[in-house]
Amino acid sequence: MSTGSTVQLEAPDFGVALEPSIARTAGFPLRLADWRKLRPGLALAALFILFLIVATLQPSLLTSGDPLAASAREAFRAPSAAHWLGTDENGRDVWTRLIYGVQPSLLMGLAATAIGLSIGIAVGLFAGLGHRIVDNFLMRLIDVLLAFPDLLLALVIITFWGQGLVNAVIAVGVASVPRYARMVRAQTHIVRNAQYVEAAVTLGLRRSTVILRHVLPNAIKPILILATIGIGGKIAAGAALSFLGFGAPPPSPEWGSMLSVGRNFLSNAWWLVAAPGVAVTLTVVSITALGRELLLRSEGKRA
Repeated sequence: MSTGSTVQLEAPDFGVALEPSIARTAGFPLRLADWRKLRPGLALAALFILFLIVATLQPSLLTSGDPLAASAREAFRAPSAAHWLGTDENGRDVWTRLIYGVQPSLLMGLAATAIGLSIGIAVGLFAGLGHRIVDNFLMRLIDVLLAFPDLLLALVIITFWGQGLVNAVIAVGVASVPRYARMVRAQTHIVRNAQYVEAAVTLGLRRSTVILRHVLPNAIKPILILATIGIGGKIAAGAALSFLGFGAPPPSPEWGSMLSVGRNFLSNAWWLVAAPGVAVTLTVVSITALGRELLLRSEGKRA
């Protein structure tokens, strides 16, 4: 072998080829980029929502107490090993009331979103597929309603219908109708001019078939993901109505009413406000974080 020659060694071929995704993650420890993909903030949000689901379906797994059990001797106990989040003015365990308050708060957000979304889809489709006069009339009406904040509009509605949890859910849901209707109407205008819709019309399909099979699914697909983000806002709005005395009346364990009662004792029992306040904040942030992640994935901006 001459001195100037080079020797090239070829790797043996065992007939097995690793996929690129497997080859990247086959080595240990994980690279910094791989750890970043885990997104710990998003994982914490998912775990907290899982906690809320458990508290909604099986609250007895998280606490063995009664949210309505009162004891004058235990009033205004500070957080301790016996009472993790202290007790309220009637000696009721705040942790137990907080856990049992998940169900009405979460159901309010889901029910209000379902009401607003269903009515908004109907109004948006009617405006987007209807005559120009109907479209202009509905859009002007929606523009007027959008000038008012959702909470103020809900207060106006609940003033006529009266207080209570059911009326609060309906008021928050109806107040969100203009926002969903405008988004659905805009998506309907985009979809109805798409080539696949024009092809379906050319093939002689009935108008109702075209709407139900092509227009409706494609028009509401992005709206459903945006509605997921809106669930957190509905929970916050429901808590605000209860705080103002329009939601579930005491002594029901509901976060907004707990805040309303706890503010009277803020100087000597801060935990009565801190506990439900943190619960509302974490719930809204967690749902919004997961909703935004779904939105980014639907737009192809997240792998």
